[in-house]
Amino acid sequence: MSHPSAPLPLGAVTVTDPFWHAKQELVRTQVIPYQWEALNDRVPGAAPSYVIHNFAAAARQRDRRTAQGAAFKAPTLTNRGFETWPEDSDHPDPDTFYGLVFQDSDLAKFIEAAAYSLAGHPDATLEAEVDAAIDLICSAQLDNGYLCTYYILTGMDQHFTNLEFNHELYCFGHMTEAAVAYHEATGKDALLEAMKRFADYIDSRFGPQEGKLKGYPGHEEAELALVRLHQATGEQRYLDLAKFFLDQRGTDPKYFHLEAERAKAEGYPRAGWDADMAYFQSHEPVREQDEAVGHAVRAGYLYTGMADVARETGDQSLVEACERLWRSIVDRKLYVTGGIGGTVDGEAFSYDYDLPNDLAYSETCAAISLVYFARRMLQLRPRSEYADVMELALYNTVLAGVALDGKSFFYVNPLEVTPEGSAKDSRKRHLKPVRQPWFGCACCPPNLARTVADVASYAWTATDDTLFTHLYVGGQVSAELSGSPVRLDVTANLPWSGEGSAVLHCESGVTGTLAFRLPGWSDADDAALSASAEADGRISREVVDGYVYFTGTWRDGDTVSFDFPMPARVLAANPAVREDTGKVALARGPITFTFEEADNGADLHLLRLDPQALEPGGIAVEPWQGLGKPMVRLRVPVRRLPAAQDAPLYSAYRPQAGQAGQAYAIPYYGWANRGENEMSVWIRA
Repeated sequence: MSHPSAPLPLGAVTVTDPFWHAKQELVRTQVIPYQWEALNDRVPGAAPSYVIHNFAAAARQRDRRTAQGAAFKAPTLTNRGFETWPEDSDHPDPDTFYGLVFQDSDLAKFIEAAAYSLAGHPDATLEAEVDAAIDLICSAQLDNGYLCTYYILTGMDQHFTNLEFNHELYCFGHMTEAAVAYHEATGKDALLEAMKRFADYIDSRFGPQEGKLKGYPGHEEAELALVRLHQATGEQRYLDLAKFFLDQRGTDPKYFHLEAERAKAEGYPRAGWDADMAYFQSHEPVREQDEAVGHAVRAGYLYTGMADVARETGDQSLVEACERLWRSIVDRKLYVTGGIGGTVDGEAFSYDYDLPNDLAYSETCAAISLVYFARRMLQLRPRSEYADVMELALYNTVLAGVALDGKSFFYVNPLEVTPEGSAKDSRKRHLKPVRQPWFGCACCPPNLARTVADVASYAWTATDDTLFTHLYVGGQVSAELSGSPVRLDVTANLPWSGEGSAVLHCESGVTGTLAFRLPGWSDADDAALSASAEADGRISREVVDGYVYFTGTWRDGDTVSFDFPMPARVLAANPAVREDTGKVALARGPITFTFEEADNGADLHLLRLDPQALEPGGIAVEPWQGLGKPMVRLRVPVRRLPAAQDAPLYSAYRPQAGQAGQAYAIPYYGWANRGENEMSVWIRA
């Protein structure tokens, strides 16, 4: 068993899974076309994006720069703030940057999602739209390779002077990921060549050499993108630059402090003079960090980049840091829905075990960053826990980020909502009881689209002699075992049923290993997996870190069958999680369930789990299509306390058993598809 592993090439997997194929079709037919309209500001009632507007404005400015040559006069800097919006949104100035400083990245993530979709489902119309977008992007790029519409439009004299907040390297990272994906999907290299030029320009400005900048990204993303660019091109300097950014981060003197002092001395407006370096994960060198802190999306991307560089370089100190940070998240800072980021303040991790439900931030992008981190950890060392967490985030918080019709989105994913609280309590200003058609800060919708469209890269990875199945997703998988081509046809019924099979098609006599995860949500031992070739002794099994490795000589038609029991589970939080003391949550398989007012009436806080729910079969699993999609719901024995709205505010305590009845819990990802109503993942025991 050799490590590390890598995702399969784009196009090597055809997802036929009834659950994930439907999600990918939703992205292909609804989400991607909708987002193209949103990026072009053509969705009525949605917040304008200004993304295409900004690239078009930057392209026009480049044309003027080229035409005027030395006579070109750079624009006067009038909008150096973090965000700029037109006073009249119906008539924005055609040459002015609008939106947030990182708006370029929304188009990048759209292109990446389109690339994954095109790899499995060619679409001439979509490809033409993407090609047009790429032409626009390339036409905005400066001759030296620089490409960030914010500074191109507001003045290049200040580029790379506010790395802390202004996201040039973040935008570079997302556009580079898009470029690699689109090249892999279509063979077209215009965007890839553009991003190589931008990477070369960055490399000429940053590095350990004398005279170069010693900074690093304020919002991490370039690190993992540079590794991906290195893998796509074979250029060592891109990997070296990623490692440089990691090596510099958190060292003294703090680069962001130096930036701020320089800007202050030069009289430039600047927010965040005394910003907490932990927010940027810059408080300590990365190899010394052992607690997940700060902005949760930044953190997830940083840890992903650390694992990527560790894998490419064999840096054990980075591996050890990643393992410590993983433990910090999973043991003390992870929601039962797979979300991360407990506080709206800084969209950040809170202190250990602080996981509020009705104030949760749990950003969609943060859960996606956890998915990325988990897969990189799997590539370093296949352990079922990494895949368990990846699966938990994917099936719950990531999918909750989009409505079932693909046309509205959650930025924040709370675990408890009352519409009145969202409307009247400023502390809950970030909580929305219904999804929104778009956002001024629209990082989450295109991020979600690219992740769902690329789910195959999380389900399978491979080494030269081992094909790993991390997620049980139905599909056809083309790979190589010990140099021989093979195809694995997987039939699966998750998340509703735990049985299925994988049939291997190959030339007889292929030697290698098929490795399958034992899901943490099932009590089954390795007997839940069986290989037909075990009967004649051609295949042996070994269980390592929650994976069953079937190794030996395979023949065409050999089958691995799996059957993972999937009872409803009643979960309790660690007693240190104060918000969940005396409460329970329900799960089945990879799905976390939640209670909604639409099924159970108002005042969900009055529900109590009846003890009979803990008996075998006490919670019934029912097929359900109440949201127009096939799924299951849980019928749960409960007791409901009286509302007693006319009672005095305080009165003598009297134990109350409550009225016996039934409550229904639906998959968390499906909540808020029936209008405004209360929701709660946790109920009292």
